[in-house]
Amino acid sequence: MPKFSLGAAIAAILVACPLYAQQQVDILIRGGTIVDGSGGPARAGDVGIRGDRITFIGNAATSRVAATKTINAKGLIVAPGFIDPHTHTGGDLSNAQRKSNLPYLMQGVTTVITNNDGGGPVNIGAQLAEWTNNGIGTNAAVYIGQGSVRGAVLGMSDGAPTAAQLDSMRAIVARGMDQGAIGMSTGLYYAPGSYAPTEEVIALAKVAAGKNGIYDSHIRDESSYTVGLIGAINEVIRIGREAHMPVHVSHIKALGTDVWGQSDTVIALIKTARAQGIDVTASQYPYTASGTSVGASLLPRWAEAGGRDSLRARVADPATRARLVSEMANNMRRRGGAASLLITNTRDSSILGKRLDAIAKQRGVSPIEAGLQIILAGDASVASFNMNDKDIEKFMKQDFVFTDSDGSDGHPRKYGTFPKLLREYVYTKHVLTLPQAVRRSSASTAKFLGFKDRGSLAVGSYADVIAFDPATVADRSTYEQPTLLATGMKYVLVNGVVAIDGGTYTGATAGKVLHR
Repeated sequence: MPKFSLGAAIAAILVACPLYAQQQVDILIRGGTIVDGSGGPARAGDVGIRGDRITFIGNAATSRVAATKTINAKGLIVAPGFIDPHTHTGGDLSNAQRKSNLPYLMQGVTTVITNNDGGGPVNIGAQLAEWTNNGIGTNAAVYIGQGSVRGAVLGMSDGAPTAAQLDSMRAIVARGMDQGAIGMSTGLYYAPGSYAPTEEVIALAKVAAGKNGIYDSHIRDESSYTVGLIGAINEVIRIGREAHMPVHVSHIKALGTDVWGQSDTVIALIKTARAQGIDVTASQYPYTASGTSVGASLLPRWAEAGGRDSLRARVADPATRARLVSEMANNMRRRGGAASLLITNTRDSSILGKRLDAIAKQRGVSPIEAGLQIILAGDASVASFNMNDKDIEKFMKQDFVFTDSDGSDGHPRKYGTFPKLLREYVYTKHVLTLPQAVRRSSASTAKFLGFKDRGSLAVGSYADVIAFDPATVADRSTYEQPTLLATGMKYVLVNGVVAIDGGTYTGATAGKVLHR
């Protein structure tokens, strides 16, 4: 016969009956294991939400908390919603069919940042107004992209701007910040952003810094293309020092065999800069393949100056073509050869899911010639297998490194990054503890981005809350099937609204546009 507990019975009555409650909440997440984002140990507890805020954390029974809706989180990890500082979700959030941002909700991501890599529209006000008016599934914030700014003034020219043109670029950055951007992003590896020397970038960064902005960069070289990985890291540090602003290396990596093993040097450089008072951070995705395009992988940037017509003219000129082919061959070597480039997104269905070496063999041409054909036909996205696990894990262990997806169509990271981090690097390889993984995916990111009251489970914080099953949380997306939704996220709340209920999307679009 079970032992009768009068105290437990009274506590249950008090929770169930609002008449005797000390506190009333809309939603009570009860019986879970709380990992609050601070990096501290997990603990048992309940989380109460009223409106869009967390109003209670503790033992709901002894504190006499009553709820309109109770979520049973027994056996689940309750954590702050994850924040992804580098995505390519601008188009998704502006699309009526994809504005839910479901691939991210199913990973436990409640906030995304976009307009990374120096891209995105320069009319920030229109972009944010559209999302506010039409609704979005996750919270979102944006950068003003330096590449887009330069393109708006100089097009694809690789020339230096005049004083008047530089003033025009400064004005666009200032307007973007005033309209709601949280900072400026760069993609200094990509044209036309790559045509800007460091001094030009600093001039624009100072404008964003003057408006409390941050600097986010896909650095000029992650390999040995131009200034090298170490040179590119030093450039970011210089920008932070001279522009007097926080700077972020957006997806830190050692790309290609030429720079494998340089993670130790990169980490040492960043630690030294941080010790000197420069706020340098970084983020990474837990995959050995990057995501880019055939053109970005193989073409030297000089070949893209002037745009697509200029590229075609260079390819048609025998002398220039010879130089181009030679440099493309070296770039392919850096990437690990033609077999390392897998086509992930293209208008040409005949090459989708194939590697460049196989496409070349199928067409009876060299891999470089096959690459040129693809580029001139409109280009294609690739997964480029170019990193090693040792560097990934060394970066991952640093307390200044956060999690990002760099999510884009065709790469499994858009659907799997955060669950993959948990399943592979926490529960299987034990590279990180669970509190470390949660902290680098929530509170640390929120602090860098300047989001107050987000990224942690604390009374008064916004109710971006997730509850996942530690036994089943996992990525399912692969390079062959990149759009398979992740599993294990049982409940996801965005601003206090349940978006994922028992693993199923509710249709809610409770996301908000966020500002620094």
